[in-house]
Amino acid sequence: MQEHHITASGPVLDTRGVITPGWSERSLCTYRRRDIKASCFRIKEWDFYQVSDGEKCLQLTYGHASYAGQVCAMLFNFRTGEMIANISRLLAFPFGSLHLPENAEQDSDISYDKGGFHLRFKVEGDTRYLSFSAQGFEANITLERKNPYSLVIHIPFDEYKEAFYYNHKINCMTARGRACYNGKEYTFGDDSFGLLDWGRGVWPFHNEWYWSNGTGTVGGKIFGFNLGTGFGNTSKATENMLFYDGGFHKIGHVHFELDKSAYHKPWRLHDDEGRLDLTLTPSYDRTTTTKVLFIDNCCHQMFGGFSGKAVLDDGTVLKIDDLQAFAEHAVNNW
Repeated sequence: MQEHHITASGPVLDTRGVITPGWSERSLCTYRRRDIKASCFRIKEWDFYQVSDGEKCLQLTYGHASYAGQVCAMLFNFRTGEMIANISRLLAFPFGSLHLPENAEQDSDISYDKGGFHLRFKVEGDTRYLSFSAQGFEANITLERKNPYSLVIHIPFDEYKEAFYYNHKINCMTARGRACYNGKEYTFGDDSFGLLDWGRGVWPFHNEWYWSNGTGTVGGKIFGFNLGTGFGNTSKATENMLFYDGGFHKIGHVHFELDKSAYHKPWRLHDDEGRLDLTLTPSYDRTTTTKVLFIDNCCHQMFGGFSGKAVLDDGTVLKIDDLQAFAEHAVNNW
């Protein structure tokens, strides 16, 4: 498979509202919501942050599927299986009212402050400030990018030409801060890392994907990966990339082998070229289901230890030993 590496700036969507497939390691192209030609009822936009220290995980979400939106905080311990806090507010028919940024890397400041819910995501250079508060819960996190590279993908769909997925994943961010729920404090410090999943798009009502992401240390240096398959037409771009010691390493198609009747059994993730072979031993299934209006979604996000190997562009073989991360399988109608 010959992937298309995007190296020059330009619009994400052309004058017909059609995306050119490809990938890049930086945010080179310009996304403008007004360039979308599909119905406003089909537009989906979100900013999702995840912070983990290998034991507990904080997730903050702000986004919408035009006719339904969400502002959400979730805190859980995936070692013990304890769901500590799950606080969410559904937003009816938000459409474009959330004013989410059109670039994941440029400075921005977005917030929600209604009915006792407060969320703010502020970006200043390589630093991101995250805050969330609601009754009994408060979180404040600072993320610092430690790798200038990330993964940006431009994915079309075969079902109709106006459908697209423009997505930016930023790994390798150190995290510091705390969350507090019902008077108990949970601290994120040494060995805590953050992830941004930033998505904009229009896609068919029914879809399915596999996704895995993680950051940790290997050989005393920061290592991260983003792996995925199944979503859209990936013949010209996959979302599979390794990050190590400030660099990036693109890999091709990755296979997810798992027993969908028993998600807790080991998963194997491997590529076609022998550059990646990881086994996930799950310890916690963070299952989420959403049924509201036209939405009917289910996702099994499996946390646990990844072990195996990853091969860099220069042939260096990294041995991965019980790196705590996740892989997920999602089936959505939205």
